Amino acid sequence: MTRPFLFLLLAGLAACGQPVTEPVTRMLGPLDAAPGSCHARGVTPAILETVTQQVQEAPEVRDAYGTLIEPARFRTLTTTQIVRPRAERWFETPCALRRGDPEFVRQIQRALAVRGLYDGPVHGLYDVPTRAAVRSFQQERGLESGTLSTDAAKALGLVALGRDGV
Repeated sequence: MTRPFLFLLLAGLAACGQPVTEPVTRMLGPLDAAPGSCHARGVTPAILETVTQQVQEAPEVRDAYGTLIEPARFRTLTTTQIVRPRAERWFETPCALRRGDPEFVRQIQRALAVRGLYDGPVHGLYDVPTRAAVRSFQQERGLESGTLSTDAAKALGLVALGRDGV
């Protein structure tokens, strides 16, 4: 074998055992952000409402004596209305997460595991399963994002205990 081929083979094999991680990208934040604060963008999902109603197509028909000859005819009409539109918004996130602090990520993983949302290894990598567990936790609170918000960190007991590394 030639050396470049051997190097590529070894590099490829070394990459096979590595967990796939998603880096938390650095965002500048909103214009009114406090100095030193960290932010990310998330989606607030739309809220739709399905309305079903009966609409009269033809009125009832009665004879001169008031006897019902033909009942009224109705049809079902179903419509969907947007109660709140989908929106993208900035939210604050713990700066320890932005720095990629493995101990903070382990705390996130343990907190999510206790709540039954994460069943992967507690290794300190903000990987795809960790991001999915964070998204699941935050969806219940109206934020669709795999990046942990400061509000969610408070709900998990991480920021309130002074563990955000700020």
